[in-house]
Amino acid sequence: MTSKKHINIITLGCSKNLVDSEKIMGQLQYGPFRITHDADGPSDIVVINTCGFIGDAKEESIDTILQYTEAKKQGLVKEVIVTGCLSQRYKDTLKKEIPEADAWFGVDNPSELFGYLRQKYSDSNQERMLTTPSHFAYLKIAEGCDRTCSFCAIPLIRGKFISRPVESLVAEAAELARKGVKELLLIAQDLSYYGFDLEKRSMLADLLRELVKLDGIEWIRLHYAYPRNFPTEVIDLMAAEPKICRYLDIPLQHISDPILKSMRRNTDKATTLALIDAFRSKVPDVALRTTLLVGYPGETKEHFEELLEFVKETRFERLGVFTYSPEEGTKAYELKDTVSDKEKQQRADTIMELQQTLSLELNQQKIGQTFRVLIDREEEDYFVGRTEYDSPEVDNEVYVAKQQGIVTGEFCSVRITSAIDFDLFGELL
Repeated sequence: MTSKKHINIITLGCSKNLVDSEKIMGQLQYGPFRITHDADGPSDIVVINTCGFIGDAKEESIDTILQYTEAKKQGLVKEVIVTGCLSQRYKDTLKKEIPEADAWFGVDNPSELFGYLRQKYSDSNQERMLTTPSHFAYLKIAEGCDRTCSFCAIPLIRGKFISRPVESLVAEAAELARKGVKELLLIAQDLSYYGFDLEKRSMLADLLRELVKLDGIEWIRLHYAYPRNFPTEVIDLMAAEPKICRYLDIPLQHISDPILKSMRRNTDKATTLALIDAFRSKVPDVALRTTLLVGYPGETKEHFEELLEFVKETRFERLGVFTYSPEEGTKAYELKDTVSDKEKQQRADTIMELQQTLSLELNQQKIGQTFRVLIDREEEDYFVGRTEYDSPEVDNEVYVAKQQGIVTGEFCSVRITSAIDFDLFGELL
């Protein structure tokens, strides 16, 4: 009997890329292959699913390709295949610069990758091999983006916004629930725009109303919602429906009106403040996560101070910062990069130092309170989980002292006993 070829899928970048990898694995698992994800050691074939979003992500992708082409020279890998966002955008250039890689594919035609591997591919097959713990999974509800933010190359890479039909998403979610998934993390380049290409309106609330009906799904979490024209009925639904986590990831990028205008965000400071107020007045315990971009061309010290003051006053529960990097083909690429790399990093560090202080204050307020916690994993001295206010890998975790009655993948009630800047500690009730 011929042994199966070992294919190791390496995923870089965001959770949307992770779903793409899971779907590749889902269709390959029935072929003559043994499939692993981000595994160490030798393999017959390595498929690297790259990210091309910003400079650091590009560098990581290129370093990973070079790492595996070197492993190929050493006989640890037989073939290196590159796919994903970076190769979608720079395939011709990369093929010349890294000829040691065996094949290059983008994101717009997965059938080409499968053809290379001599396997059938079906667009309608949504089966996935989950790489996350079995109790949570990402649900990608759309592809591409119709926004024209000046700094972002995603529309150039992923194309126009294409919503998946509600029926298809509910069917996939039901199958995930059947496999034991309890938490769905809804992702897209822009949740707010979901449905506009289908019915010229936001259908996010429609989708949520169907998903909450599914048995087995207990948490539904919203990621990457554009602030412009956010569907306010979703706020009301979040307030009323226990299955929808009081959590929203809403990347704002900046708050200064001149910078927002240059970024082509189609919103302003007053509208942003009103949206935040609407969330916190209707859902008082909501946890807002945002992402900011510093060092954008033309960002003066005054613009940055305004952003810093905004962070201080708004007290976001969760926050991340990127430094600006010029992306070919975007509108901002035509602008003079007025902020040095050193200054960009200093501005990012200043915001994160402030956020560290704010996060500690917010966490200390939770001491003595009891939360429902979903246990993600077991470590040497603790079980580690999350509240509904925290998303995997990017947010706070709750460390619970080991004792009987705690099971990975299950919910439990935990009383918080102490807190540090980005984590909580508690005991089982």
